[in-house]
Amino acid sequence: MKQPVFNGVDRLDTAAALLTGRRVGLMTNPTGIDHQLRSTIDIVNERFRLSALYAVEHGIRGDAQAGAEISNSVDPDTGVTVFSAYGKNDHFSDEMLDAFDVLLFDIQDVGARFYTYLYSLSYAMEACARVGKPIVVLDRINPLGGIKRTGTILEQRFASFVGDYELPTQYALTIGEYACYVKHYLHLDLDLTVVPLSGWQRSMLLDDTDLPWVAPSPNCATLDAALCYTGTCIFEGTNISEGRGTTLPFQVIGAPFLNGAELEARMNALHLPGLHFRRTAFCPTFSKHAGKMCHGVQMHITDRDLCDSFAGGMLLLDVIRQLAPEQFTFIRWTQEAPYAIDKLLGTDVYRTGRLSAEALIEKSHADVRAFGESVQPFLLYD
Repeated sequence: MKQPVFNGVDRLDTAAALLTGRRVGLMTNPTGIDHQLRSTIDIVNERFRLSALYAVEHGIRGDAQAGAEISNSVDPDTGVTVFSAYGKNDHFSDEMLDAFDVLLFDIQDVGARFYTYLYSLSYAMEACARVGKPIVVLDRINPLGGIKRTGTILEQRFASFVGDYELPTQYALTIGEYACYVKHYLHLDLDLTVVPLSGWQRSMLLDDTDLPWVAPSPNCATLDAALCYTGTCIFEGTNISEGRGTTLPFQVIGAPFLNGAELEARMNALHLPGLHFRRTAFCPTFSKHAGKMCHGVQMHITDRDLCDSFAGGMLLLDVIRQLAPEQFTFIRWTQEAPYAIDKLLGTDVYRTGRLSAEALIEKSHADVRAFGESVQPFLLYD
């Protein structure tokens, strides 16, 4: 039986005194819903004085693809100005700050360091601290649970909008716990309130609860995709397709020049706990290799407790480089920027050959454990 869990928005009454009689700015997206699937936008607009909306990547209504420009607009349902808090406007301008007395945040993340929603929140926290305005975070569960931490620890010289604050790849914090950690990490003099969850325990993944899955972005349509994402997002830094433009983004990995059968055999010979790699073929409708038949594998998670998706992704990347050394390349997202893989991994030791995938995985274990110990004071749940 699934555990009844209530997110912060379901407990909005506990924060009513902070919102009543004030102009409320709301940073949210389609994942901002209550237990009855009502939009947080509508709830706040009905109960309080909604004065502004703030759109993160993919837009306030989730209708923009990854990286697409978000422009200021007017929300047709509420008549409220929607300010873009993404791209050129990811740091709040004076106009954006002047539009509210208290900022409310309600967005579901996926539990991976790459997700830009994390930094939309922390940049907003920095802006509110600068002008002395309070922020209220409506907590939401971490869909990957609150125990398992994996991946690399980001080195600050590779900080970007897809990774910051020396977080591990999979960090096992709720968005509210993350806010508490960032306030401490950045030494912010900030009036921060977290409206906590009810009914959630750290061992619970999203499908252990009665909460619905609402896709946090167009290319993360299922919990299976999110579980793979911590390992396969690194392929965004290569010329290998991570499955964008298919029905299985971040679960299928391939390219026209790969041999799926050989890749399947090599990966399954590693006997990675809780993971199985099945040969597949797919033709992306957009993004890398659009309109071309790609050959590769689908990463299947057979045991969520045992698997390390990050290790699976890194070792898959290693094997692909071995099988197609002439065709494989690392890419840059812009000509002047560092290699994308360095931003995603939070280090350049792998790309430059100073550490192999296996060595990087092994080296990171102690750093990730140390992070887990350092965030103990900020954990809100058992």
